[in-house]
Amino acid sequence: MKFIRLILAITAFLSITTVHAQQSDWPNKPVRWIVPFPAGGAMDVIARSLGEKLSARYGQPFIIENKPGAGGNIGSEFVARASNDGHTILITSIGMVTNQYLYSKLSYDPKKDFSPVSVLAVVPNVLVTQVGQLHSGSVSEVIALAKTNPGKLTYASAGNGTSIHLAGEVFKSMAKIDIQHIPYKGSSPAVVDVIGGQVNYMFDSITSARPHIQSGKLKPIAVTTAKRSKSLPNVPTVAESGLPAYEVSPWFAVFVPSGTSKQIIEKMNAAFIAALKDSDIQTRFDTIGAEGMGLTVEQTQKFISKEDKFWSEIIRKAQIKAD
Repeated sequence: MKFIRLILAITAFLSITTVHAQQSDWPNKPVRWIVPFPAGGAMDVIARSLGEKLSARYGQPFIIENKPGAGGNIGSEFVARASNDGHTILITSIGMVTNQYLYSKLSYDPKKDFSPVSVLAVVPNVLVTQVGQLHSGSVSEVIALAKTNPGKLTYASAGNGTSIHLAGEVFKSMAKIDIQHIPYKGSSPAVVDVIGGQVNYMFDSITSARPHIQSGKLKPIAVTTAKRSKSLPNVPTVAESGLPAYEVSPWFAVFVPSGTSKQIIEKMNAAFIAALKDSDIQTRFDTIGAEGMGLTVEQTQKFISKEDKFWSEIIRKAQIKAD
């Protein structure tokens, strides 16, 4: 009997040791990094840039897979159903907190099916207009124009529920103005109509807006983040340009399936924070207007909780639906 107990104890010890060894060895095989949006956007560039650095550091490939569709829901569901061994990860944006309020049905639970790893970066939106738009030199002027022309001004977005749309809804709510939302299927056609004057304004991502600003086709009015963007340092924030306390900071974060061990999550978090400090990464981020964050696991959990509360109230108040 004593011999049997000894064997069982040794077996249990070896099992625990094996699990800890597997966790400490992360990554011990290729990592599938799911991007739930098409290639070429800010999210995709962030994942590919960091994935390249992590592949070189750990000797395991970080394979970027684009699984676009349904506002990020298709890729998110794929990761929610994946193994929780740390080798299938997701990069996504505010959709992780907003989609549960925007869509009548989701095939996954953002709160129960995922564990946050780190907020990687923020890519500001920028309020832009056509160069010839009158009385739009500042946020104060835009608000004044809207109040004297209720319901007549318009702003474009890349679609219902996108950060571009939601930035406008926050603006309308705080400024107490009536501006019509014109949703498009993507940012590109929306920008074309803003440049052409068919739509008055747009809270476009700085990644896609900056080239048109630099070419003189779009006039920047203000950025949506709390601080000025390093990419457009001479453009004021919305808050300092006429709407105090306004802030919309489109963020990009990494998530893993729930049940992933704390040890793996912490190691993953440390890996991302270290990579974000690399000068090559910072240079690549500058090209798309991204500003690195690199929050700890605890900071990320608090950040996501705060964002969830903020956006749930905005979406319910404005009665926004994506389907």
